[in-house]
Amino acid sequence: MTEKQLSDFIKRGKEVFKIEEKGLASIRESLDLNFAKAAEMLSACKGRVIITGLGKSGLVGRKIAATMSSTGTPSFFLHPVEGAHGDLGMVRAEDVVISISNSGETDELNALLPAIRSFGTKIISITSDMESTMGRLSDIVIKTKVPCEACSHGLAPTSSTTAALAMGDALAVCLMDHKGFDSHDFKKFHPGGSLGRRLTLCISELMHTDNIPAAPQNTALSEALTVLDKGGLGLVALLDGNRLSGVITDGDVRRLVCSGNFSSEIPAREVMIENPLRITPEMSAAQALDIMESKEITVLPVVDEEGTLSGMIHLHDLLGKGRLKFADNTRS
Repeated sequence: MTEKQLSDFIKRGKEVFKIEEKGLASIRESLDLNFAKAAEMLSACKGRVIITGLGKSGLVGRKIAATMSSTGTPSFFLHPVEGAHGDLGMVRAEDVVISISNSGETDELNALLPAIRSFGTKIISITSDMESTMGRLSDIVIKTKVPCEACSHGLAPTSSTTAALAMGDALAVCLMDHKGFDSHDFKKFHPGGSLGRRLTLCISELMHTDNIPAAPQNTALSEALTVLDKGGLGLVALLDGNRLSGVITDGDVRRLVCSGNFSSEIPAREVMIENPLRITPEMSAAQALDIMESKEITVLPVVDEEGTLSGMIHLHDLLGKGRLKFADNTRS
């Protein structure tokens, strides 16, 4: 294969991304009250959320159902053909059905929807045509019309399926936020996932113990701030011997300067936060993450049962985004 042919592949690939990005931008701008009403209906659902669709839309539906199920919204995929041959017995009045079809004229799907409506089950449709047969059979229609498909002939579902998938993600995330689905819930639903496994670990397995940004509490504030700056965490631990007595954060320094009371020569203990929030090595990563999220902080000192500083843990360590490199605070 020639260099030009390889270059053409790259060029065409970028064109596809550009077309699909335009499609997503289009549905983002057209998002309206129907989306909010659909999210409201789903949040109030007492049963399950059932996703249905045929062909490529069905594959998108399977992914949306999986995403919702794993993030706190009980959901499953119903194949429309199987539904017409007995699987419709799984549908209950308290469920909500999300039907996906770009054209809204998928025969197998539209043949199923009247039966679903007869159960008293609410239907949300995701389609490009609000006046389509599927749209008219639905309680709420979310419009996902894109300018064009990325396919050269405008035939293969590409931009339209990306739009439907993104719409499903948007609904799932809104439901997560509304229900207060947090990392602890995520761990319960993902015991085999990398984040789930990580959150079951003890802090002792994740915390940093080398070159911890710490200084004696009686050191001059200027020296403590040097440690703070080199540590790169936005926090310096202040010690009474080996015991944690307080911390100074970037925010504390900013507030001190703004108050007009800043003096670099005073002992650091005079401006530190006494008895700061801390965790122990035996705590789970999930517990530490809950504390960080509730208090809106990103780093915590770790102490043993006697209060001796054992290490520090950063939010990124808990989420598996790579261990931070602490600066060597012993250098001048």
